[in-house]
Amino acid sequence: MVNRKRIEPSLGRGAGHSDPRGRARLLDVLGLSTHPEDFTYGRDPRFGVLARAKIPDRWIPTTCGYCSVGCGMLLGVRGNSVVSVRGDPDHPVNEGKLCPKGLAEHVAISAPGRALYPARKSLSGFRRISWDEALELFLTQVKAIQDRQGKESFAVLSTGQLVTEEFYTLGKLVQLGFQTPHYDGNTTLCMASAVAGYKRSFGSDGPPGNYEDIERADVVMLIGANIADNHPILAYRLFKNLDRPDRARVIVVDPRVTKTALLADHFLALRPRTDVYLLNGLAHLLIRQGWVKEDYVRRHTRGYDELRRHIEHYPLQHVARVTRLPESLIFETARAIGTARSAFFAWTMGVNHSTQGTETVNAIINLALLTGNVGVPGGSPFSITGQCNAMGSRETSFTSSLPGYRKFERVEDRRDLAQLWSLPESSIPRQRGLAYPDIIQGVVDGRIRGLWIIGTNPFVSYPDQNRLRKALRGLEFLAVQDGYHPTPTSEAAHLVLPAAIWGEKEGTYTNSERRVSKVNAAVRPPGEARPDFEIFLDLARRLGAGDTLFPGWQMPRDAFDEWRRVSRGRLCDYSGITYEKLEHGTLQWPAPEADPMNGDRLYTAGRFETEDGKASLFSVRSQLPPEEPDGDYPYLLNTGRIVEHWHTRTKTGKVPILEQAAPEAWIEINPRDAERLRVGDQDRVSVRSRRGSIDHIRVRVTSTVGPGQVFIPFHFEEANANNLTIDASDPISREPNFKQCAVRVERIGPE
Repeated sequence: MVNRKRIEPSLGRGAGHSDPRGRARLLDVLGLSTHPEDFTYGRDPRFGVLARAKIPDRWIPTTCGYCSVGCGMLLGVRGNSVVSVRGDPDHPVNEGKLCPKGLAEHVAISAPGRALYPARKSLSGFRRISWDEALELFLTQVKAIQDRQGKESFAVLSTGQLVTEEFYTLGKLVQLGFQTPHYDGNTTLCMASAVAGYKRSFGSDGPPGNYEDIERADVVMLIGANIADNHPILAYRLFKNLDRPDRARVIVVDPRVTKTALLADHFLALRPRTDVYLLNGLAHLLIRQGWVKEDYVRRHTRGYDELRRHIEHYPLQHVARVTRLPESLIFETARAIGTARSAFFAWTMGVNHSTQGTETVNAIINLALLTGNVGVPGGSPFSITGQCNAMGSRETSFTSSLPGYRKFERVEDRRDLAQLWSLPESSIPRQRGLAYPDIIQGVVDGRIRGLWIIGTNPFVSYPDQNRLRKALRGLEFLAVQDGYHPTPTSEAAHLVLPAAIWGEKEGTYTNSERRVSKVNAAVRPPGEARPDFEIFLDLARRLGAGDTLFPGWQMPRDAFDEWRRVSRGRLCDYSGITYEKLEHGTLQWPAPEADPMNGDRLYTAGRFETEDGKASLFSVRSQLPPEEPDGDYPYLLNTGRIVEHWHTRTKTGKVPILEQAAPEAWIEINPRDAERLRVGDQDRVSVRSRRGSIDHIRVRVTSTVGPGQVFIPFHFEEANANNLTIDASDPISREPNFKQCAVRVERIGPE
């Protein structure tokens, strides 16, 4: 007979004892806890009633560290923790608004997975070492590789998220200290085609317009730019325009029905990679209908006659057939542009991520030049930059150009820098080194044996992942400097250097409209993590180049002050910008010392950064994508971003509210194709290309993609779209073609 003794529930101390913590845990399990400590309220002197847990001791002004919009923020700090965040109501970019990522950015500072100590890989895993040991190991390994195989056997891949002072310092360290030309940033993966397009058309990089133009334009044309998801505060600026009685007409060009497309008066869902046909067709209509500002074109551009002859090959009927757009829609789009008082043309990754990205940018700029929409209120060809300080990188980092938009090949520019830096002219490189894709190819070929990766995660973000991983794992020495460890990339490193991240260091960012804002440290870095600026200076001193390259430098302000001198008189003139001014507001370049307040637009007088002062009109011929669907791989893959996540989720994947909103990748499939594949919503499929596969991914059946097309967000390592993408790049900018490759989809079945 079994003795069925009654068992009393215990809360941890035995019968007859109460345990408040145990009771709280039980209430949590039952869903009855009210968590009064989390939900009581208090009064903050600045913002009024707040949750008591979020009332700080002080508010620290800073600038968001995600995208290029450059929103002002206030971080609420208590002790050494950021407990709350607010949009800065006085900041001209966002006027107190923040997107979901910005509202939760502070959570990533204290999230698990931070890199806390220098670590060296051993047979048993990573072993903690001291900073002295780490930096001496770094220099010993690099020196051995360069002594044996030459200076160019070492390369550097950086990010778009350092502060400008760090970019400037790193460029000098790499090019003049380590004396390797092979240095590039992951900005090449997103904005290189915009840079190259501006240089070809205008003679220099630099977006000519600003965000105010979005509010003032009579026509806003967004080409491959899903601002509602990817730059939500710019969508807010657009809504301000749409609230006007004489609101703008919105034109959206995108093969996918994005959230931004839902705002459009004219939505042009063109066939992928037919954008050059469309842009040439619009130029043809502008000229044929007499909507060109002939006087502006004749006085301020070159190449007009050649363009007129070229676009005769793009009549309306032909363009409509190729793009699969109605003739009437194309004509009405051209009419809207040609008859507007001002037209704002904006683009981002949908244009740049292409083997013909640079020329597509030139074709967009053609439309702006033909209609005189450069340097005027409401009128601009405007590249919406990707990362928070990609612009700072473009101006200072010594990658695709010399600092200050100087040219490697120009003797006067090299001589100018040599004098500013008190160096022999012979020490200034005469040509740029390898771009990002060519550095990877150099690793594949064995020409590059040592690599330093800073603040980027190519084991998720680079195309053709199988090829990349095989290449990087064959390096003699891989150092990864990052705020987080482990990441997919840092796990492959021989040495990990822990870096401070946004919220823990000081400097400046420059946003898409050339607006310079201050970035401030709110808390100390965790463990032994150090600001990148300190790491760069320490390496320079140990290399024996500190006094030569960075004389007397101690703080980021020292780098900024030198950069002000280096930029003086250049298009990107910072000489009138100081830390003191930035603590009380923002400034746009050009900001010369004599007149720092008038940098709102470039080229207002119609004079460009070319020898004759004229902009170039380009006759662009459309090219096929590097890979098209066929019988074995019948679908065309498109990739992109979502509002909840950023790049490879190194930060946003650690923020619970964002991760819960979008915890996994998915594939969008048109209903016709879903029926053919016999798949439904929430089914799992595999996706394969000629390069790799995603073995399990969830299906969303939706008409946001056209028949024969599929879409996968690229943030997720677990279902990495870059297992599928093709390693092909724009021949001018070297930006990879992330947007089009051929795949097949195979049904696995419901979960």
